[in-house]
Amino acid sequence: MAPRARVAKNKARLSQIDKLAAQEQEERSDELILQIPPGPPLGDLVVRAQGVRKAYGENLLMEDLNFDLPRGGIVGVIGANGAGKTTLFRMIVGLEKPDAGELRIGETVVPAYVDQHRDELDGNKTVYEEISGGNEYLQLGRRKIAARSYVAQFNFKGPDQQRRVSELSGGERNRVHLAKLLRRGGNLLLLDEPTNDLDVDTLRALEEGLLNFSGCAVVISHDRWFLDRIATHILAFEGDSKTVWHEGNYQTYEALRRQRLGEEADQPRRIRYKKLQ
Repeated sequence: MAPRARVAKNKARLSQIDKLAAQEQEERSDELILQIPPGPPLGDLVVRAQGVRKAYGENLLMEDLNFDLPRGGIVGVIGANGAGKTTLFRMIVGLEKPDAGELRIGETVVPAYVDQHRDELDGNKTVYEEISGGNEYLQLGRRKIAARSYVAQFNFKGPDQQRRVSELSGGERNRVHLAKLLRRGGNLLLLDEPTNDLDVDTLRALEEGLLNFSGCAVVISHDRWFLDRIATHILAFEGDSKTVWHEGNYQTYEALRRQRLGEEADQPRRIRYKKLQ
């Protein structure tokens, strides 16, 4: 088939897919829609790292870390377990301090930190009680919404809202945790492994919610497909205490990494640290 004919055929196929998707959207009135409540407007400065250094014991987690979070950006944070990703989040929210360098937080920043542990949920409460805090209505940005409607946005509908948190699966607990934290209305989302145990519908809704979010989001994830769809920037912890800031999604980061490292880029290896001098 000639190139021009092949292009025309592909366009027709994509057009048909779009039509089917639109039809499916109309037919699924109960589709899960996750609307992340907006926080106050961000100023020019969100979070800026300049020469940040952090160590634990004799291991140097990061050295000369530099980045400037964009106001409307979605930053994917990648790297091996133990590389320092969660430590960075803890420094941003003030639970840890850099050993050297400067980490500046904008005056208008209101962080909403969703960590990878779900232990703070109260197993004795119902899903509705845990998410709503016992309030009949919730203030989400400038909108006031019925609490049961908000809970339903996280795929807890009808009798599911009366289930005890202790009875939930890992994925369901993840949804409760997201709903509880996101209703606070932060303008800087810090999400640590938010996709763990999520079902396909909730994962898709989270993607759309992040893409429509007006603030800045920073997401730690090992899910490269998720980051390909949402990330505008990548912050990579590459080992040996080295970090790389990249403008683009995971796929473009990987392409440039292979250009830098050649065949070594595809070789698995354990996380290594520089020793603290």
